Amino acid sequence: MERKVLIHIEKLPEGFYLATSESIQGLVAQGRTIAETLEIARDVAKKLLEAQDPGADPGLTDFEDSFDYPLVVGF
Repeated sequence: MERKVLIHIEKLPEGFYLATSESIQGLVAQGRTIAETLEIARDVAKKLLEAQDPGADPGLTDFEDSFDYPLVVGF
């Protein structure tokens, strides 16, 4: 099952990227690129959700039939 999690990404002064989420408490990920940071954040989110009480509702939303997605392109 796929759910939508909003991630906040900021570039740190050291050049790395930091991802956090208000949707999943404890989600913190850092990477050298946005893509790497998102990949790590996805893994962390999955582990945090798996560790939650099976009866707990994480409050995440399903995907709609259409949605906007920012495509990151490096050139």
